[in-house]
Amino acid sequence: MTCEIAVLRGDGIGPEVIESALSVLGACVPVRLREGLVGGAAIDATGDPLPPETVALCKQSDGVLLGAVGGPRWDGAPARPEAGLLRLRRALGLYANLRPSRYMGLPTPLREGVARQADIMIVRELSGGVYFAEPRGITPTEAFNTWRQTAAEVERVAHVAFRLARGRRGKVTSVDKANVLETSRLWRQVVSRIGQEYPDVVLEHRYVDAASFELIASPHRFDVVLTENLFGDILSDEAGLLAGSLGLLPSASLGDGPALYEPVHGTAPALVGRGVANPTGAILSVGMMLEHTLGRPDLARAVERAAIATLREVRTPDIGGTARASEFTAAILHNLSWPRWDDDVDGDESASEWAV
Repeated sequence: MTCEIAVLRGDGIGPEVIESALSVLGACVPVRLREGLVGGAAIDATGDPLPPETVALCKQSDGVLLGAVGGPRWDGAPARPEAGLLRLRRALGLYANLRPSRYMGLPTPLREGVARQADIMIVRELSGGVYFAEPRGITPTEAFNTWRQTAAEVERVAHVAFRLARGRRGKVTSVDKANVLETSRLWRQVVSRIGQEYPDVVLEHRYVDAASFELIASPHRFDVVLTENLFGDILSDEAGLLAGSLGLLPSASLGDGPALYEPVHGTAPALVGRGVANPTGAILSVGMMLEHTLGRPDLARAVERAAIATLREVRTPDIGGTARASEFTAAILHNLSWPRWDDDVDGDESASEWAV
């Protein structure tokens, strides 16, 4: 069956990395692509960062592939591009953001012996917290936001994290600030209760300041990290150090409607049109789509292995190479079609790992 995928190329380098990702997706499965506008591109065309037509398109699709939104061009504008992404998450009922990060054999600011141990899945609650709660406002002399979290929001994302841990190394680290915030105290209470339903999974709690330090100092301690919206946004970007670049990191946002897949990086205006934007995060986001939406975990693993094989030899400038994005994408397609993915991998356990 041919699946329908909504494609939102977005702003900055978004259209460039999405083009690479679509090449890989098309090499794996037949899909029907339907284009929509979001972010700054949508503001320019319609005045709205999330036009109603885009919402309808996404709701009618099996999954959504997004580039990136935002940029200095829209700073100070009445409507911000990022507002379109937040509204889209809410419109699709998305509440669990999955952001994997692990050592990929590339140079990092960390000692190799530390970075090599990293293999972390960050699960971020998307629907609540300070990003969405009302009231909020700003005047020339004061600004205010409201931080609100419900037990139901915590329950459903906690189940996602514990189920993922069962398929990984069986550990969940819940990150909060329960020594200061009432929202975090509720978070800890609910996660502790849900954890009792998963006796085969180890649960620990960490304050966000301690977790942010330990994530870099001792990444081997973490398996699945479960946290709320703001903390998850910050910690998942920090985790980019473990892989070597934000350009390498994918994400999947799951919920009640079609899932949304996007690289973690931003729009990188300085790279637009130069042909050197790293498409790895977008390509690995397609891998996550193959697993979570299209039901092909085998092809997801093949995309991951092809990316790892390519990174050994072909690298874009952000990770110490000289290759153009088109050269990198062509190399991934070559490695993806290499017969060894089907013939040689089954007998080699290390080949199925997302590392080198």
